[in-house]
Amino acid sequence: MKHKKVLIIGSSALKIGEAGEFDYSGSQAIKALKEERIYTILINPNIATIQTSDYLADKVYLLPINTHYVERVIEKEKPDGIILGFGGQTALNCGLALHREGILKKHKVEVLGTQIETIENTEDRQLFCNKLSEIDVKFPRSNAVNTVEDAVQYAEEIGFPVIIRIAYALGGLGSGICRSKNEVKRIASKALSYSSQILVEEYLEGWKEIEYEVVRDKYDNCITVCNMENIDPMGIHTGESIVVAPSQTLTNNEYHKLREIAIRTIRHLGIVGECNIQYALDPKSEE
Repeated sequence: MKHKKVLIIGSSALKIGEAGEFDYSGSQAIKALKEERIYTILINPNIATIQTSDYLADKVYLLPINTHYVERVIEKEKPDGIILGFGGQTALNCGLALHREGILKKHKVEVLGTQIETIENTEDRQLFCNKLSEIDVKFPRSNAVNTVEDAVQYAEEIGFPVIIRIAYALGGLGSGICRSKNEVKRIASKALSYSSQILVEEYLEGWKEIEYEVVRDKYDNCITVCNMENIDPMGIHTGESIVVAPSQTLTNNEYHKLREIAIRTIRHLGIVGECNIQYALDPKSEE
């Protein structure tokens, strides 16, 4: 079926813990849809974004991005498709809520691009590790927990230092390195105020942080747009580190190994569209 009317969930207000590039990518998505002569509706309360420019979407709603307002727009506009991948963490979380509350099914709105199951598998830290295990992709020893007590217990089991990260968040919100039991308690308590699930994992101190930008279409064609290398090692968040593109210190073997893993991973997950995959690379892995 050719979609005639598509709803795009925008990037909303850009705040700590969210990246700004979704505004630009969402603008490009609107242009691509209009080229296909598809009527575009945008929900984005941030008037300072490119997305809300009057020459882009056919209709713009400057409304908060939550299930209540999105459902009202769906009821009024009756779109046959919705895109969740161009509004950062806000859009992803809203899309999951729309699915879980049965709103998308009720109004017969099809999710375009990356599907709900894939979003859940990448946002839920434990599900993500499970999916990587299925294709033999290595990842740090980790465990998804829901309480401070469980975080402390697992940290002591694998040994310090550990790093704590939260599920359902991009941009490093609520993450931190812990070198003692007291630090685990402090950071885990703070992280659990943002999310019901946190990930406790071994901290790969001194390893390189490498990123690949990969694009996949629904026909399973994949291209790696570029690879990037953080000047700072693991432990300094990407958003606070200078990033060089393309990478300057990888061997040809390392470059192609990481490229192969990136493509294998996003194919297995079922990503449709752009994907950023980040690696911890042992600088002595080829010695």
